[in-house]
Amino acid sequence: MKKKILISDIARDLGVSVTTVSFILNGKAKEKRISDGLTKRVLDYVKKVGYKPNELAKSLRTGKTKIIGLVIEDISNPFFANIARLIEAKAYSKGYRILYCSTDNQPEKTVELIELFRDRHVDGYIITPSEGVRDTIDSLLNSHLPLVLFDRYIPGLNANYVISDNVKGAYDATAHLAQRGYKRIALVTLYSSQTQMRDRMNGYMRAIDTYQLQPYVKKVNMEDDEQAAIQGMRAFLKDQQPDAIFFATNYLAITGLKALKQRDLLMPAVVSYDDHTLFKLFTPTITAVSQPIEAIADQLINTLLNQLDGHGKETKQVVLPSELIVRESSLGQTSTKEN
Repeated sequence: MKKKILISDIARDLGVSVTTVSFILNGKAKEKRISDGLTKRVLDYVKKVGYKPNELAKSLRTGKTKIIGLVIEDISNPFFANIARLIEAKAYSKGYRILYCSTDNQPEKTVELIELFRDRHVDGYIITPSEGVRDTIDSLLNSHLPLVLFDRYIPGLNANYVISDNVKGAYDATAHLAQRGYKRIALVTLYSSQTQMRDRMNGYMRAIDTYQLQPYVKKVNMEDDEQAAIQGMRAFLKDQQPDAIFFATNYLAITGLKALKQRDLLMPAVVSYDDHTLFKLFTPTITAVSQPIEAIADQLINTLLNQLDGHGKETKQVVLPSELIVRESSLGQTSTKEN
């Protein structure tokens, strides 16, 4: 087996001290007044022999792992996947690496994964908190660990967070349907006390009050499998006969569209909170409230990097506007038959 090359081997082969090699590899040649010629000779030799620094030893020496823990609800969801990709690119450009995990919105799993990252001594955390993790987040804050929440926040905790304006996004979606002349506008949401779901409900109810309409609300259990959710939605559609539906998440919208495809009736108007790649492919194309993914990612990583650099002492709580993207599904009714 090939012997691992150590920094002491490089120093011996080049006839310089280990300290000199260490300064050069850590980008401190100028600071320590090491000549450009010697710096080049060391770096060329390092490249030639394929030396790789011991990251564990380096982290013990510097107190930094250069790793950020990204704890999100579901990496397969395009909203979270796109934000993760943008965060990773920006973090990489600043010398950090990202470790991902999905919580599936389960409190026990969320706590376990955060504690795992804590045991690995990641430098900072970006988290979409599930319900029931307040104490764990509070512990991170009390330990003065760099942290940013996103998509939702925990009321009463003085934590950094980045969210979209869920109230206005939901209001605009519901108002759009009312302005198109729909009278029986239903909301399909989750049984959840999380802030983003609460705010979307509030936005829907405000628009219903503004346009003096009757609310129709269907709540879905997060624990339900897809078939149970479809059956529940079909029963709701049959009982309430809405002429328009606002889905509070894109995955609820996809489940709802499957339920609607099984009805041999006119399809109601549809709007989803959060866009999805499938919505442009569906017939009719689906109107959606689109969150500003690039702006969210920028605010998240910049807020965290400021903390990691020793800046950002004040709590930063950012609310960004969403955009209603109007497509065919909310402009009129169309017939859909079973496949």
